[in-house]
Order: sequence, then C-alpha cells, then structure tokens
Amino acid sequence: MRHRKSGVKLNRTTSHRQAMFRNMVTSLFKYDRIRTTDVKAKELRRWADHVITLAKRGDLHARRQVLAIMREKPVVHKLFEEAQSRFGSINGGYTRIVKIGHRPGDAAAVSLIELVSLGEETKKAKKKSKAKAKKQAEAVKESAAPATDPSTQPDTDTIKETAADAAEGQTAENPVEEQAQVQAEASATAEVMAAEGTADADAVEKPPAAEAGTVESEISSDTAEPAPDRVEGTEATPKAADNADPSTGKDASAETREGSEPKKEL
Repeated sequence: MRHRKSGVKLNRTTSHRQAMFRNMVTSLFKYDRIRTTDVKAKELRRWADHVITLAKRGDLHARRQVLAIMREKPVVHKLFEEAQSRFGSINGGYTRIVKIGHRPGDAAAVSLIELVSLGEETKKAKKKSKAKAKKQAEAVKESAAPATDPSTQPDTDTIKETAADAAEGQTAENPVEEQAQVQAEASATAEVMAAEGTADADAVEKPPAAEAGTVESEISSDTAEPAPDRVEGTEATPKAADNADPSTGKDASAETREGSEPKKEL
C-alpha cells in the first residue's frame, strides 16, 4: 500500500527526480516563469510554495534550508530580499499555471508556470473596486434623474413649424413697419440712381484738360490784333511785292530811284 507517499515519480529515480526539480525551481525564481508539462508544473508548484514560505520567514536557518534546495546563491539572496514586499500579505497560491497546448512529437500537454506577485493582486483589487464604485455612481444618477418619456417630448419638426408660424404672425401684425421699410428702400435706390446720372452728365459736359487748352489757344490767336506795319510819326514803306512790275517782275521803285539820281561824270 502507498500510504503517506505524496508526489509523483515521473518514471525517474529519486535522485534524478530531486535534481530535476531543484533545477526547475531555481529557473522559476530566476526567470519568474518557465514552460514545462502539466504534471511537472503541478509538482513544481509544491516546491515553489515551500521555498517562498521559508523566504518569508527570513532567518539564517531558513536561508540555509533554501540554499540546500536551490543551486544559485544570487537567486536565493534576491528571493529573500523581495519575499516580504512581493509575497508578504499572500498566504499560499504564489504561482499560476496556464495551459498553452500540446508538445509536438509525443503530444504531451504543455503549461506555463509563473510567479504571482503582490502588485498584480493589488492592481486587480483596485480595478474591481473602481468598477464597483462606477456602477454605484451610475445607479445613483439614474435614480436621481427624472424619468423622461420620449412620446411626451415634442418633435423637432413640430418645434420648427411653430417657430415659422410665430414669425409669420408677427409680420402680419405689423404692416406699417413693412410699408416704412419698403419706402426707405425705394428712396435709397432713387438716390443712388440720381447720383449715377449726375456723374455721367458731368463727364459728358466737361472736356478733357488737353482739349480745353487747345481751344483757348485758338481763341487767343483769333482775337489777337495784327502787328502795326509802321511806327507812329513815320510813313509806311511799301513792300517789294506791291511795287513789283507784273511784266518784268522787277521792283518799280528801284528803277525810279535810279532814274532820279544824277549821273556822275566820269
């Protein structure tokens, strides 16, 4: 009979089995998670819980007991330093096993075993408390808000039609204001048209500056008095063209002067 014989043999001898689990527990605390078969993961969980309990105790005897199990001293020292802060308020359940499928070749079930820290537990607790508080706040808001029936609320189209009818009624009640507004618009239009017509007439009547100057110069040249041919006290000398002989084309006055002058004797 197999009374009081816990654990699994895994088809290995005692020394082989103990050496294998000592290596596995060392790797687990070194890397925080390892991948192995389901049966080995479940057996390794017993070893990890025992080691963490000793580390939480923290005395010299517990340290020496863990050094007898684990292979690497730095991993042991690190575990004893972080045991209280990481697993202080947790009593058991220091590991988590997640099934990830089957191993190719022999199709053995493979699982991932990892350490559960205190930070993860506190985060989960905070998330749960926040979700619960949010639900309670929503329930309070729903109970405080008055119940509104959508059938009793007016439709948007109805509101628009009511506003349009009100505007039409207001315009019908004030016809005097409408007439005054129309008259003001008509007078403003007439003033604008009159201003435009005046500007066009001024543009037609007024010649450009250059043309005005030319007209003035012509008028001054026409009204100017002719220059006198002689000075006062003197007789006017006939022009050569007036005294010219039409037959010969010579000046008759010149011939008269030559005939009247006495001839000098040689």
